[in-house]
Amino acid sequence: MPIVTVQQFPRSTEQKRELAQRITAAFVDTCQVPAEAVQVFFQESDGENYAKGGVLGVDLPKR
Repeated sequence: MPIVTVQQFPRSTEQKRELAQRITAAFVDTCQVPAEAVQVFFQESDGENYAKGGVLGVDLPKR
């Protein structure tokens, strides 16, 4: 049973729904497993719980 963990900044429910469907479809197509066997977990973190190059996300320049 495939288990996928996606770590990301907060996204909308619709975006997570679509991503879960696409990840599931990729496992079904590539690994020939039933869709019901694929589990996707979303771990969302804000800028206070993330750092890049030693700088907290809230302190990084906005893109």
